[in-house]
Amino acid sequence: MRRILTAVAAALLFAGTALSHEFKIGDLEIDHPASKATLPGQPVGGGFLTIVNHGDAADRLVSVTAPAVSDDVQLHEMTIENDVMTMRRLAGGVEIPAGGTVDLKPGGLHIMFMGLKQPLKEGEKIAATLTFEKAGTVDVEFNIESGKPSARHDDAKAGEGAHEDH
Repeated sequence: MRRILTAVAAALLFAGTALSHEFKIGDLEIDHPASKATLPGQPVGGGFLTIVNHGDAADRLVSVTAPAVSDDVQLHEMTIENDVMTMRRLAGGVEIPAGGTVDLKPGGLHIMFMGLKQPLKEGEKIAATLTFEKAGTVDVEFNIESGKPSARHDDAKAGEGAHEDH
């Protein structure tokens, strides 16, 4: 019985580590980069992640590249005012405040993979490079998850579908 409990505990520990999906550069921690599966012919896909700044100085995510899936990756912000959804590109990037956390998620700040070269398929990964103003560059992998709404990314209904007019 003791061996079974030890094996189960080890398996749970390994699964937790494998699912954490974190990347670090300097004082920045990038947690769970993910995208959602797209339909054939869908021209864009979204990228989502959380960035935690453990440092004493602000930094800024200034660009993202992912040449295998898109030649044009943009940082965007979506807002809804008076029942009107507005989407705008953030040419100056996204500030990561000192000691702060920024969530890039559907319905708010997010990454847009424009002009997809092929559909994003559930279970695959997107290799990407994040460039920060101070910390520099870090290579990450976006897990491609189900295109269905999930608890991980709130407001998924307002996510990718809103971008089809780009």
